[in-house]
Amino acid sequence: MRTFTSITQLQTALRDCRQQGQTIAFVPTMGNLHEGHLDLTRHARSLCDIVVVSIFVNPLQFGPSEDLDAYPRTLAADKEKLFAEGVQFLFIPGAADIYPEGMDLQTQVQVPDLSETLCGTSRPGHFTGVTTVVNKLFNIVQPTIAVFGEKDFQQLSIVRKMVKDLCIPVRIEGVATARDTDGLAKSSRNSFLTPEQRRVAPLIHATLLSCRDAIACGFDNFLQLESHARMQLLQAGFEPDYFAIRDARTLRAVNENTEEIAILAAARLGSTRLIDNVRLALNPVSDWGMLASP
Repeated sequence: MRTFTSITQLQTALRDCRQQGQTIAFVPTMGNLHEGHLDLTRHARSLCDIVVVSIFVNPLQFGPSEDLDAYPRTLAADKEKLFAEGVQFLFIPGAADIYPEGMDLQTQVQVPDLSETLCGTSRPGHFTGVTTVVNKLFNIVQPTIAVFGEKDFQQLSIVRKMVKDLCIPVRIEGVATARDTDGLAKSSRNSFLTPEQRRVAPLIHATLLSCRDAIACGFDNFLQLESHARMQLLQAGFEPDYFAIRDARTLRAVNENTEEIAILAAARLGSTRLIDNVRLALNPVSDWGMLASP
């Protein structure tokens, strides 16, 4: 595995790969890698000749009161895991490489609407930081395919829209959320949970599944379902940020044109913010008719 900190050196190496006719898959990460990240690299390897992984804790997507300094950095362990997975290129830029004029003078990329709901409401500016750095990384790596996890479904939706709107020649691949045996979505932030919080944490996924099952059985009072789910989380010790039933394509309210429902949740357990989602595909005619029935 070749490791690069220089943008120019990485681009030179990747240009050589392209000249040899090799395709390139890219997996952007912030490090502290777990099985979910490794699933992304495996999927990337199945699609392309060369896999590039980046590790960059992006300060632009952290708010003033968020955990930038506390975000776990485990570079040595990350390198071992990526080497074992057969990743060919690792890119580890510094903030000065990505934002040479500082973040205040950085041109920013903003995706309207999708970025202004759910996590965008409680974390203003977060997704602008995400789309700005992802756009820069795409320009640096120029991959054939980029791979993202579905755990952050809103982020995946935003990146897809950015690529479509800006005509970026990158195919975006989503990979199913990696979970522990009790259903908790794997996340770098899970390491902040106390043993007692870790025992409670899987309830967020169980609540999402219960809501999905109720909708699949024909229950269509979505406001009641959302309210009940938030109450369940509160009673278990969570501080819900949101629990929302949305159209999976637009992240707006479900309507007669909805083909897939996304049920999304974000909640704090102690100081740790957890996110998760599940989805339910609908038959555009019969299933909506079921959902809309009295």
